[in-house]
Amino acid sequence: MFGRRGVWLHVCLICLIKSLWKCVNGWDITGWIMSNKKAEESSVSDAFPEVIPSHPISKCLLPWTKSCTTQVIKIYNEDNVSRAVEVPSDITARDVCQLFVLKNHCTDDNSLTLFENLPHLGIERIIEDHESVIEVISSWGMDSDSRLYFRKNYAKYEFFRKPLFFPDDMVSISSESNSTVDHSQLIQTFLNSSSCPELHGHLQAKEQSRKSWKKAYCLLRRSGLYISTKGTSKEPRHLQFIADFSDCDIYTISSKKVHGAPTDFGFCVKSTESSSARDLKLFCADDEQTRTCWITAMRLLKYGMKLYQNYIQPHQKHKASPMRSISENSLVAMDFSGKKGRVIENPSEALSVAVEEGLAWRRKSCRSLGGHGSPSTSRTSLSNIALHLAQPWFYGKLSRDESQRMITQQGLVDGLFLVRDSQSNPKTFVLSMCHMQKIKHVQIVPVEDEGQTFYSLDDGHTRFTDLIQLVDFYQLNRGILPCKLKHHCSKVTV
Repeated sequence: MFGRRGVWLHVCLICLIKSLWKCVNGWDITGWIMSNKKAEESSVSDAFPEVIPSHPISKCLLPWTKSCTTQVIKIYNEDNVSRAVEVPSDITARDVCQLFVLKNHCTDDNSLTLFENLPHLGIERIIEDHESVIEVISSWGMDSDSRLYFRKNYAKYEFFRKPLFFPDDMVSISSESNSTVDHSQLIQTFLNSSSCPELHGHLQAKEQSRKSWKKAYCLLRRSGLYISTKGTSKEPRHLQFIADFSDCDIYTISSKKVHGAPTDFGFCVKSTESSSARDLKLFCADDEQTRTCWITAMRLLKYGMKLYQNYIQPHQKHKASPMRSISENSLVAMDFSGKKGRVIENPSEALSVAVEEGLAWRRKSCRSLGGHGSPSTSRTSLSNIALHLAQPWFYGKLSRDESQRMITQQGLVDGLFLVRDSQSNPKTFVLSMCHMQKIKHVQIVPVEDEGQTFYSLDDGHTRFTDLIQLVDFYQLNRGILPCKLKHHCSKVTV
C-alpha cells in the first residue's frame, strides 16, 4: 500500500512540474512580463513627460532613410555643372543646402540658396528654406527645361539685419494715411498678420496681351497687389486688383529680352497653377533698390513669420551646439625667437609679433616661388602674381559685365566683392564691389618704388606688397572705399 502511494505521489509530482514548465514557457508569463513593461513605460512617461514624444516618431522624419519614398533630382551650379542626388519626398530647400554643405565640407553661413529657374519664361526666384523641393519640381511640365540652381545669396535675409531697407516715401502704416512708420518696428508690422502695412509707388507694368509697358501707380496691401486706374488715387473704386499671394510666387526677370522690359530691374507675379507667359503679371522698377523693396515686401506678406523662423533657425543651432573644442582662454601668444619659448603677456607685443610672423612667412613664400638665380625683383613680381591666384575672391580674366552679373546673383549687399584682371590695362587689377545696391569698379594700380612693385587704390598713398595684403586691409578698414569688404563672391560646387 505504501508503495502504491509513493508511485501516485511520484506521478503527481511529474504532472506538477510539467504544468509549471508550460506556464513558464507559455503565454501567461509572457503576458505578465508585457503588462509589467507597459506599466514601467507609463511610469517613466509620467515622471518625465518632456522625454517621451507626444506622437510616434515617423521614420520619414529621419534623414536619408530608405523607408521613405525617394526621388532623384538634379541640381546645377553657376557654371551649369549638374549633380543628381536621391532625396526623400519631403525634403526642403534648407535640407538640400545642408546636404551639399556636408558633402563639400564647407561652412554654412546661411547664404546658400536654391533657385528655381524657368528659362522659357525668362524668370527665376528664391526657393524659401521651408519649401518642399519636390512640390516645386512637380509644378513643372513633363518637357520643361526648368532647373534648380544652387548658389550663394547674401541678400536673402538682409532686411532682418538692415532696418533701413524700405524707403520712407514708399511705406505707410495704413491705407488711409501716407504717414511713415518707425524703421525698427516696420519688419514687425509686416510679420504681424493683424497689421496692415502698405507699399506704394510708380512702376512700369506690362499691359495684358500687349508688348507695350505703361507707367502705373501700384499699391501692395495685406489683401493683395493693386493698380490705380486714376493717377495716385487710393479709393476702392479706382483700384484694380492684380493678384494676391496665397497661390502666387514672386520672380525676378532674368532675361530682359524675353519680355522687352524697359529696364534691367524687372519682376513678376506668377500663379502656381499656370505656366503660360500670358498669365504673368510683369513689372519694372527704375532701380535695384525699388525692385528689392517690392519683392521683399511681397515675400514678407506671403510667408510672414515663417521667413523669420528660417532666418533665426541656423543661429539657434550654432548657439545650442558650438563647434569650438578648445577654450579661447587656453590659447596664448608665444615667442620662439630665442632658445626657449616664453608667454607674451603684453597685447601690443603679441600683435607686433603676429604681424612680423606673417611678413616672415610671406617673404619665405616669395623666395620659394621665385626661381634660383633670379633677381630679387623678378622673384617679388613672380610671387605677387602667384600668391593671389589661389584666393577664392580672385577671378582672373572676368569681364565687367560678368562681374556685375555674379555680384547681382549673389545678392546686392554692402561689401560683396571680387578682384579681377583689368581688361583695359593688362598690368592692373580691378576691385568690383557693391555698396547701396550699386556695383562700383575701383582700379588697383601697381606702383614702382626702388625696384619693388606695390599695389594701391589711392595713387600710391596706401601701398601693399600684394593683392592679399590689400584685400586683408580693406576687410578691416574702409579707407577710400565706401564700405569695408565683407563677403567675397564664391562659386559653390555641387
